[in-house]
Amino acid sequence: MSRPPSGTALAAAAGRAAHLIVDGVPTIFEDTVALALLGPDAEEMIAVHRSSVDQEFSAGVRLIMTARSRYVENRLADAVRRGVDQYVVLGAGLDSFAYRSPLARHVRVFEVDHPYTQAWKRQRLAHAGVAVPAQVEFVAVDFENDPLRERLTGAGFDVSKPSFVSWLGVTPYLTHEAVTATFAALGALAAGTEVTAEYVLPTDLRDGGGRRLADQVIRAVAALGEPWLTFFSPAEMTDLLGSCGFAVVEQVGQREQVDTVFWERSDGLHPIELTRLARAVVRVVGQPTEAIDQCGNRPS
Repeated sequence: MSRPPSGTALAAAAGRAAHLIVDGVPTIFEDTVALALLGPDAEEMIAVHRSSVDQEFSAGVRLIMTARSRYVENRLADAVRRGVDQYVVLGAGLDSFAYRSPLARHVRVFEVDHPYTQAWKRQRLAHAGVAVPAQVEFVAVDFENDPLRERLTGAGFDVSKPSFVSWLGVTPYLTHEAVTATFAALGALAAGTEVTAEYVLPTDLRDGGGRRLADQVIRAVAALGEPWLTFFSPAEMTDLLGSCGFAVVEQVGQREQVDTVFWERSDGLHPIELTRLARAVVRVVGQPTEAIDQCGNRPS
């Protein structure tokens, strides 16, 4: 491959895998495939989470990765019970839903990511002996440059049906214009399409733990060549989603992403204010072209 694999995708998978190894009960999220997808990096990456050095940082990473995943897959289960049968994973990275969840049998899964990341993931799956189910479609998209809707339809996505979309761990790495263009494309999908998107809060809205974790993450991802670029307040996210054709259902911090029973623990995991999940639903059947062009007052 002419391009190195995504360090942030590896880190996310390592956080999910390490949760099952180093944390206590109750288990927030069970990703039983993540460890295998780490491949030759597994021992080193899990060792970071085992280490007694800077446990606040590694625990914070594990919590972000597990709480958001549990929330999204719970909401997806709700959508499937309503009859939704298309699931779009934006910035899929090493996401393992399609390879471990019984729910995957009920949906066609569209994994959207950069073509280099997808090629690397498919190598990891093959090396781990994990078969790609027939209902999985890989959709190659560079969010900064490529038309999302056209790439989805080219992969067999049915724009006439309500779908479920998750967008985790991506928006801070994109320009504001690319985030806006993506929401515009999603807002033009069928009415009732549900999107859960993660975003990073600006500095003044983070708590102490969030600021400390952010300082370390910002240095780490910049060193990987994947810097954070874009942040939103909840009000800004609400306005952007509204301008792109969505009705916001809720915005939840870490504490609200899982049931309260998961915070009754002795392993030191505790919620921080750094990221939020915005859950929104497309409120109209498609949008006029001029509405999409005005989404967020930026060209899409």
